[in-house]
Amino acid sequence: MTLAQIGVTGLSVMGRNLARNFARNGFSVAVHNRSASKMESLIDEHGSEGTFVGCASLEDFVAALERPRKIIIMVQAGDATDAVIDALVPLVDQGDIIVDAGNAHFPDTRRREAALRDKGIHFVGTGVSGGEEGALLGPSIMPGGPAESYAALGPMLEKISAHVDGVPCCTHVGPDGAGHFVKMVHNGIEYADMQLIGEAYALLRAGLHLSPKEIGDILAEWNKGDLESYLIEITAEVLKQTDAKTGKPLVDVILDEAGQKGTGRWTVQSALDLGVPVTGIAEATFARAISSQTAQREAGRDVLASAAGDFHIGNREGFIEDVRVALYASKVVAYAQGFDQIQAASEQYGWHIDRGAMARIWRGGCIIRARFLNRITEAYERNPELPSLLVDPYFTDIVADGLSGWRRVVSQAALAGIPAPAFSSSLAYYDSLRSERLPAALIQGQRDFFGAHTYKRVDREGTFHTLWSGDRTEVEA
Repeated sequence: MTLAQIGVTGLSVMGRNLARNFARNGFSVAVHNRSASKMESLIDEHGSEGTFVGCASLEDFVAALERPRKIIIMVQAGDATDAVIDALVPLVDQGDIIVDAGNAHFPDTRRREAALRDKGIHFVGTGVSGGEEGALLGPSIMPGGPAESYAALGPMLEKISAHVDGVPCCTHVGPDGAGHFVKMVHNGIEYADMQLIGEAYALLRAGLHLSPKEIGDILAEWNKGDLESYLIEITAEVLKQTDAKTGKPLVDVILDEAGQKGTGRWTVQSALDLGVPVTGIAEATFARAISSQTAQREAGRDVLASAAGDFHIGNREGFIEDVRVALYASKVVAYAQGFDQIQAASEQYGWHIDRGAMARIWRGGCIIRARFLNRITEAYERNPELPSLLVDPYFTDIVADGLSGWRRVVSQAALAGIPAPAFSSSLAYYDSLRSERLPAALIQGQRDFFGAHTYKRVDREGTFHTLWSGDRTEVEA
């Protein structure tokens, strides 16, 4: 029997499309699903696309693979993933590679990698971005795990990934949980990007009384310039869509409650643990949360005053440009914060992640693919140790050029009572970075007063404490 080069178990839409992608690219693929009907339907409907080896049992699936075996798991994150791994372990041999290509939480990936390493089995936590279409036509792929695993697995993943300028949107990210960590942050940035676009839409609609279709046309125009991205492109399409039942814009009949699957929340939790401010991502995550607080919103609409001024914009084109530059600047902040978080985790866990390479593999296939990722790649090529994207000369200049418009938009939103948490928090972050002094000095004084937490001085080395309950002299701690 001819053995398959790679195997996929878990044939829901993402697993099914990844298997088809491998087959279309000339690889023989063993396919397995807990319910055999999904495996059978895949072969019946798409068997002509390449070489599939259908396997009714997990034992047959493992036996159908050439060694070292390369097995991709595409099942629900959490207990389901652990269950499949536990079932595979007795069937595979040392040196075989098990790949989790789902949206696993990176601590789980680190735990699984360590446990399988002790058994001589390679475990590769791999981020895959691009949704159903990307999985089939070429996603952005972020594999972690042992470097030696990538030597065997990497060429296959690179071939099925998206390609930009002939370069595959796939690279080895780093050891153990690095791949899933980067995918988590990618999704956090995605949350921020979507929220910022939503705030831009809300401001254009309220300020200029435009229809969704008119705003869609504006976004389509923006998509021809520096803001060119997948999310801008699809947002324009959503805004132009008419609901067949009511004849209204589709966006007006969609309930304004945004869901989430946890990756945004994980990003914020991890950032808190690492001490990295990801304010744009956090506000985007909280904005989704508040959108679903139905009881609170209903109660608030009845009793909360607005004291909002009239939101009438005299200069239509000027306001549109202000919103555009505010969106671009806030987007830069979100990416800057995400890359800061990647760097902090890389140092914490010894991953040695190349941030420029991450920007490069996000240029195609993934949800946050955008023209300006080329600029991020160039920034890290100029300075791999860049402390913040915002201090790279290109981004420093581009944000400075739009700063006045950004401030006007945030001010107008506040005065008109229109929530723009991602715009405003991003501007506050920018101002915090450029400020000579922050009120943290006062906070340290407060902490020292009530908890003797000590403080440092600007004029000499050491740590100090004031005897607040005594004669208020200062002592060296």
